[in-house]
Amino acid sequence: MSTEPTPINCNKTLIVANHRVFQPDLNEHQTVFGGKILSLVDDSASISAMRLTRSTVVTATFDHINFIAPFHLNDSMCLEAYVSGTGHRSLEVFAKIIGENLDTGKRFVGFTAFITFVTAEKRETPLPIVVPQTDEQRYICSGYLQRAEARKTTRNEQKQLLDHVSLHFPWPVD
Repeated sequence: MSTEPTPINCNKTLIVANHRVFQPDLNEHQTVFGGKILSLVDDSASISAMRLTRSTVVTATFDHINFIAPFHLNDSMCLEAYVSGTGHRSLEVFAKIIGENLDTGKRFVGFTAFITFVTAEKRETPLPIVVPQTDEQRYICSGYLQRAEARKTTRNEQKQLLDHVSLHFPWPVD
């Protein structure tokens, strides 16, 4: 009996979430606050991750975060996310937000990112691989191994940085 999990169709991990931009979403530039966007993406992308793992996941990294075009009042934000690669316990989710001006119907790519999640529990078998279905998915998934290797390098650099980060306040604390 094989211990390798059955591959999963990329579309089975796809989530689509729509949000309308309202005044409380805006920053002082009258565009959607970046932190709001990151929160929406993290929340929604975790659903994609759990559709593959069917277990609890935690966010490990956000990579290649691109705020491409701003979202304004009366825009809608259509967030799409799907799993774009898997390891033993970690998986990568690609997320994009397509904006639409609700007055004109004009659409635009406003945001893209890759989010890495890790399963909360140890696993005996690796996660199933994802099988891309569309041209976009094939392109995105084809770069997974290079992005995973870059994350590994960044993780090692981060460890070196943390070895030099002080935990002491530079000013007197009473």
